[in-house]
Amino acid sequence: MNLKRLLTTLLVAIIFIPGSYAYSEAAYFQQPGTGKYDREYTLEATMLGYIGSDGKRNPVIKASRGEMVRIKIVNGELMTHDIALEKAAIKSRVLVEKGDTASIVFKADKNDVYYCTVPGHRMAGMVGKIEVVEGPIKKEVAAAGILAKKGGKTLNLNFEKGTLEDWKATGDAFTDPVVSEDPSPMHEKDMKIGFVGKYFISSGGTKNYKRTGTLTSVPFTVTQSFASFQISGGALHDTRVELVQADNNKVIFQITGTGRANLQPVVVDLAAYLNKEIFIRIVDSETGISQIPYIGDDKWAHINFDDFVFHAARPNFPNELKPSDIIILPPLDAVLNAGLSGVEAAKAMSPKNGFTVKLAAAEPDIVRPISFTIDHRGRLWVAEAHTYPTRAAEGQGKDRILIFEDTNGDGSLDKRTVFKEGLNLISSLEVGMGGVWVAAAPYLMYIPIDKKTDKPAGEPQIVLDGFGYQDTHEMLNNLKWGPDGWLYGTHGVFTQSNVGKPGAPDSERTKLNAGVWRYHPTSKKFELFAEGTSNPWGIDFNDYGNPFVTVCVIPHMFHVIQGARYLRQAGNHFNPYTYDDIKESGDHVHWIGDRGPHAGNFRSNSAGGGHAHAGAMIYLGNENWPAEYRNNIFMNNIHGSRVNVDIPKRNGSGYTVSHGADFLLTNDSWSQWLNFRYDQSGSVFAIDWYDKNQCHSPNPDVHQKTMGRIFKISHETDKWVKIDLAKASDKDLVNYHLNKNEWYVRNARLILQERGPNKKVAKMLKEILANNPDVTRKLRALWTLHVTKGLVEQDLLSLLGNESEYIRSWAIQLLAEDKNLSDAALKRFAELAASDNSAMVRLYLASAMQRTDPAKRWAVMEALVQHAEDATDHNLPLMLWYGLEPCAEIDAAKALTIAQKAKAPKLMEYMMRRVGAINTPESKKILEGYSLQPAKPAATGHEHHGM
Repeated sequence: MNLKRLLTTLLVAIIFIPGSYAYSEAAYFQQPGTGKYDREYTLEATMLGYIGSDGKRNPVIKASRGEMVRIKIVNGELMTHDIALEKAAIKSRVLVEKGDTASIVFKADKNDVYYCTVPGHRMAGMVGKIEVVEGPIKKEVAAAGILAKKGGKTLNLNFEKGTLEDWKATGDAFTDPVVSEDPSPMHEKDMKIGFVGKYFISSGGTKNYKRTGTLTSVPFTVTQSFASFQISGGALHDTRVELVQADNNKVIFQITGTGRANLQPVVVDLAAYLNKEIFIRIVDSETGISQIPYIGDDKWAHINFDDFVFHAARPNFPNELKPSDIIILPPLDAVLNAGLSGVEAAKAMSPKNGFTVKLAAAEPDIVRPISFTIDHRGRLWVAEAHTYPTRAAEGQGKDRILIFEDTNGDGSLDKRTVFKEGLNLISSLEVGMGGVWVAAAPYLMYIPIDKKTDKPAGEPQIVLDGFGYQDTHEMLNNLKWGPDGWLYGTHGVFTQSNVGKPGAPDSERTKLNAGVWRYHPTSKKFELFAEGTSNPWGIDFNDYGNPFVTVCVIPHMFHVIQGARYLRQAGNHFNPYTYDDIKESGDHVHWIGDRGPHAGNFRSNSAGGGHAHAGAMIYLGNENWPAEYRNNIFMNNIHGSRVNVDIPKRNGSGYTVSHGADFLLTNDSWSQWLNFRYDQSGSVFAIDWYDKNQCHSPNPDVHQKTMGRIFKISHETDKWVKIDLAKASDKDLVNYHLNKNEWYVRNARLILQERGPNKKVAKMLKEILANNPDVTRKLRALWTLHVTKGLVEQDLLSLLGNESEYIRSWAIQLLAEDKNLSDAALKRFAELAASDNSAMVRLYLASAMQRTDPAKRWAVMEALVQHAEDATDHNLPLMLWYGLEPCAEIDAAKALTIAQKAKAPKLMEYMMRRVGAINTPESKKILEGYSLQPAKPAATGHEHHGM
């Protein structure tokens, strides 16, 4: 992706609440003659935190009571940042470009907290304290140090001799390390080193950072209880300073830089080593050379050092650097293999015990596989993306669809059929309803299948157009049938689409970028299912029909709720009154460090491999697979060359998703599995876009053009079955709904959906729905009844009283599917909103309200907002806001009355903002009667992420 475009388009919804003693900079300086303030601070804003001029991270901002204080921030990187005060409730403008500046001005009346409002930045560490002091502020001065000696001679540990006397160098990093200038000729011109005396040393600076080596002092005796020295440079495991006990070579202390040039003092307690000999070792084993084509080298792969001295008592430095201030990136991960043949690649992998990996197909039979599915016969339909990364001229596309089959069960895909050639910029495909559904921006197409010849039964039909392809790795992708009979897909944040039927005007189109969309194959309806995330490239549904997506760059795991708006990598939500979005469901990320996800690439083994994910498979195949895999989410980690597994657990209205043990290591840096699916035996097929370059580039020459693989991962209990579900009777297809392998269920449902309504099928499915003891089997029957039109409204209304919260929830969603709830349904929804004890049911009700005329939402919303137990739920507070917000335009006074009853902490605040945005004399008059008095959330012990 274009990283600059990523960052410069990242805009953030801001909140301004007038405070009694705080002013935005614009308001303050618009007053003539008031451009004075008593105290100024300048901070550099970075993902590492706010950095003071002396290098201190998130320094305490001190001011005497009553002073006017100005805090200026300078953007230290190409990233969006701002600064806000928590209690004063003011914020600066958002910085975008490196070097941009902004300020806030306030009166120092009380202690406060400053922080960055950009989503995720405060959590990453951009937060500090403001301390109001009574009386004048005293300047802190550290005590002078004592130089180390050996045999009565003062050692050159501060380099003031301008040489490396008393030191020994290895490698080339310290060939010419002594520097006497600031700015340093070894660093970039805008970097301030701030060294003590006349000299400091560097292992290469930002000019010669590729050099490696060590610098070791002579041993000397510890004569005082404390020591200090100055350090800066990379926060990398292999750029560090060590203090080593001389008699046993034990490292007794080590520290790195922080990824900055400013030298900062480090204090070491050496009381336990008094009268013992130690030595200093300065290590630079890091070249900083990038393995990623579009990301530059890490110029912080060096270390700067100065001024080692002893102290009798612990010195106090205002800008002291402590190990706890630094998140250190580990050494580069070992890359075992690269550029292997298909057979060698399969042998090199490390599957779990009981599993084997077999090469099922490889180049030249398969090249550049970007998407695949498995049909009702267990055959693989695979899309080859020869045109990527640029769309060809009309009629000149070179993409194609292949059909692969294992005819004898040996794991090899020995039969290969070309279904269709000449496609253009294909990004996904799915089979069902008599044809192949093809995502090829700007189109979603349908190609009918001649079932006798496995060839197209006609020309591609464009069912939708308007899909963008500005960024060709963030287009529509990952087509998959949902349990409700809709065709689901995902879409990335940097491609702008305006989707509708061919020839439709804008008024009949849907705008989307990041999110999940769906299309109904018979009603021909298209809609945005949920909005946000970054570049989702994987979606699947669990046993209860709940979808999950895997994404890149931002936190990677989201439980997808109909109508939800999620944390975005960039850009604004389409509704300007969103005000806040729902955060990730995952409680972890797969990368190391707080300098953004790219910094952890190829260093993140311990966290899961890196930020780039592709594919999503919730395993519901062979019942004999180890139990820990069922209903868990598999995704490929591209930079980590492995398959991650995440574990979802119910929490409130939704799920919290935790990190599980990795399922498989490919041990090959060229490996790029894009998706996987399980078949009728429970075995898993995976497609591998095998490529040295692991990141998207619009330059076609950056990507390989001749490679591709398909692998089959099998458990020792998997048993190959030759089958064709299309030949099964209706009765057999219904019975397949009880199979423990979901492959049978999904394909049976799809075939029954294609066959259409059938009273006998409906009767059999209703028997399962009514009497099967397993709620997942009931749900399977419910979904297939829905797609085969075997339900009437009364059936669904009766299910609203079912003992299972999952059944009640899905009855709500299916009743609201057509966006035309009857009065009877609305009445029952209002009753459930008031009395149902399930947070998930209340979540589905909140979703359903977004599909209901705002004028008909009042009773349901009024009941939903009053559940104190939902005030700290991960999803519900914001889902309630999204449902209630449009009511402000219908009746602002009534909307405010309901909002005032809300237990969610910010719903009233948001409604006041929303009514204020109407900006009419009537709305202003209505607001006069209200004050912002948010209800206190109930003490449930759960962290609240939504508002």
